[in-house]
Amino acid sequence: MPTYRLVVEYDGTDFHGFQYQPQLRTVAGVLEGALCSLFHSEIPVAAAGRTDAGVHATGQVVSFKAAKEFPGERLSLALNATLPPDVSVREGGIAPPGFSARFDAYERIYEYLILNRAMPSAVLRRWTHHVHRPLDEAELARIGRAMVGTHDFLAFCGVTPEFGGTVRTVNAFDVEREGDIVRIRIAGEGFLHRMVRIAIGTAIEIATGRRHEDMATIIASRDRQRAGYTAPAEGLFLAGVRYADFETYWRPGIAYVGG
Repeated sequence: MPTYRLVVEYDGTDFHGFQYQPQLRTVAGVLEGALCSLFHSEIPVAAAGRTDAGVHATGQVVSFKAAKEFPGERLSLALNATLPPDVSVREGGIAPPGFSARFDAYERIYEYLILNRAMPSAVLRRWTHHVHRPLDEAELARIGRAMVGTHDFLAFCGVTPEFGGTVRTVNAFDVEREGDIVRIRIAGEGFLHRMVRIAIGTAIEIATGRRHEDMATIIASRDRQRAGYTAPAEGLFLAGVRYADFETYWRPGIAYVGG
């Protein structure tokens, strides 16, 4: 039974997250429906990241097994002919035997897009978080670098995991500005529930003077009440995943200089 691998992009606005939920529109549900039409059997999928409701992806990786063989070079075209316009398969094909999109991943890369100007945007509201107070990207990067390394991130956890604890390793926290868009890139082995969004909300509050504790102190406290708000889902993208012999990374393609 061959194992297949897909690289998937989606606009998360109208989805209740990635993970399959009965009676709700999810990315997994839509993909499994398309696969059922193609392979004529029920096919559950596994993903590198179980993104929350409203979160987008440009480099999500999905794996599944199917009894029927399908030409790898035609898989993306066949699925995209069936999928709705807010989900697309960027690449598809047969993976090495036993490949797991979730368990074989050693790094996940998220990007968060902030529209930093006085007035909001009707056009970019689906894919950015509007912050009207001025942000200094160098200061935001300095604040965020306290996350880099292996720490207990309980202070940045929405729902604590049943297994595995709350220690995670963050490899990078980078910030750059493109006109009015501030782009934050966070990479790590794995993340807790809403960890990226809580960390970004905390960094924004520190950078804008609304919170006066430093990031390292908040992390060390292990207290969710000491951290900041949960930045909204619309600004977050799962931009890429890395494996031993394969990687995806597509920067969310938004640039807006404003005026």
